[in-house]
Amino acid sequence: MHEHTVRVRISTGTIEGFTRNGVHRWRSIPYAKPPVGPRRYRLPVPADPWPGVRYCHGFTYCAPQQKMYTLTGVGRYQPMSEDCLTINVVAPEEPDTEGPLPVMFFIHGGGYIMGSSATPVYDGVALARRGCVYVSVNYRLGALGCLDLSSLSTAEHPIDGNLFLADLVLALRWVRENIAVFGGDPDNVTIFGESAGAHAVATLMAVPAAKGLFAQAISQSPASGMVRTAEAAPIFAEQFAGLLGASARDGAAAVMSARPAELVTALDKLIARGGRDMPGAFPAGPTSGTELLPEDPLHAMRTGTAHRLPMIVGTNADEGKLFTRFMQLLPMTEQTIEMLLADADTATRDRIVGAYPDYPSKRACIRLGGDFAFGTAAWDIAQAHSMHAPTHFYRYDYAPRVLSWSGLGATHATELLAVFGIYRTRLGALLTAGGDRSSAKRVSREMQTRWGEFSRIGHPGEGWPRYEQSMRAVLVFDRQTRLHYDPDADRRRAWEGFTLAAR
Repeated sequence: MHEHTVRVRISTGTIEGFTRNGVHRWRSIPYAKPPVGPRRYRLPVPADPWPGVRYCHGFTYCAPQQKMYTLTGVGRYQPMSEDCLTINVVAPEEPDTEGPLPVMFFIHGGGYIMGSSATPVYDGVALARRGCVYVSVNYRLGALGCLDLSSLSTAEHPIDGNLFLADLVLALRWVRENIAVFGGDPDNVTIFGESAGAHAVATLMAVPAAKGLFAQAISQSPASGMVRTAEAAPIFAEQFAGLLGASARDGAAAVMSARPAELVTALDKLIARGGRDMPGAFPAGPTSGTELLPEDPLHAMRTGTAHRLPMIVGTNADEGKLFTRFMQLLPMTEQTIEMLLADADTATRDRIVGAYPDYPSKRACIRLGGDFAFGTAAWDIAQAHSMHAPTHFYRYDYAPRVLSWSGLGATHATELLAVFGIYRTRLGALLTAGGDRSSAKRVSREMQTRWGEFSRIGHPGEGWPRYEQSMRAVLVFDRQTRLHYDPDADRRRAWEGFTLAAR
């Protein structure tokens, strides 16, 4: 395995990465000043220049979260720190084409409370080899970045809101300023993400400050119910201060002096309380009605004030099954579903449960919970955005036998295995041990080709028509990729108009 170092000069100084197997990698490049000390809870500002060479061979810190979520290998955990605002770049050593390459900018998921760009699945080498400059980013998570505490702000302890969103905008500005030296085209950036990352992608479509910083967007299984209004945010902030033993009046001092681990624990308690008292309500995520995010993203898409850029959005066939094993936050039992629908009128409640014929069987509850959390967001985004800009919709149905036998199927996040080419790795060999190697590679090749084409020209290739209200074309990725028209019509229509806003 031939390996050597590679250096480039960016706006803040010289960085050294490494080249292995025909691909350059630079890891943990700072794009912002560390948000520590008095900079905690403040909007990000660009990183300071450094003298000499900065070594970017390895990943540094991820954002503070529960340790179990920082696993990067057998018995290996990524260290955590508030000093986590970094970006990674992967580029082909010798691109096949002349001229700058399209840029694919990935935003990781994790419910706005966990995750890291260092997660091995997000490596991005397979995408770079296919002809792009791949960028992945860390942003502030949980109580330090995705919980709006700005209502607690005082003159002594100023606190800004929507910090993670501001982090992502600054990271995109960094890409615009620096990506050319890595061989990327600053005028052709595709943002893509999964789960909370997909939600962040959809949110950036409605952020005026992000205008011109990206050209296309891919939203893989966006989550619903993650935007709160400027009126609702202070309620969560006051409850959070209470969990730290403070009142709203001295909340700012409390959050400024708390250790990161204390903030992580307090947010976990706030989420658990919300899941118990008000299923579907979630305290972490963006706040609308603010300077950075003037409108709810879905409303901005409906009215055409969102960025009118080409977009791919989609969902997985068995979204909810993952959450029967892990982070049991979704309403997926008869009791939590009836609580979720308690404020809906009888006709709406009956229409929703009626779309799941064997409700309240376990299978129907899991499907209903998955649709509430992810399906509704994807359907709503596609409907709203398609009125003003090219929109393509997919459903990911592929599951190798190992995942089917385990009861997970094509559950939440499994499309990442195809998008990132994991089926060609050692992990992929385990997942395809049931005799699915060739079908897994085929699905992976299909998705990577479509994503690559979309990032190059803003269209995902032949045989995938736009999603429009008259036809609702959906490309289904499976052993045999096929086109359907409105395949989940009954379930999609059942949820129309349902909102948690009244709760």
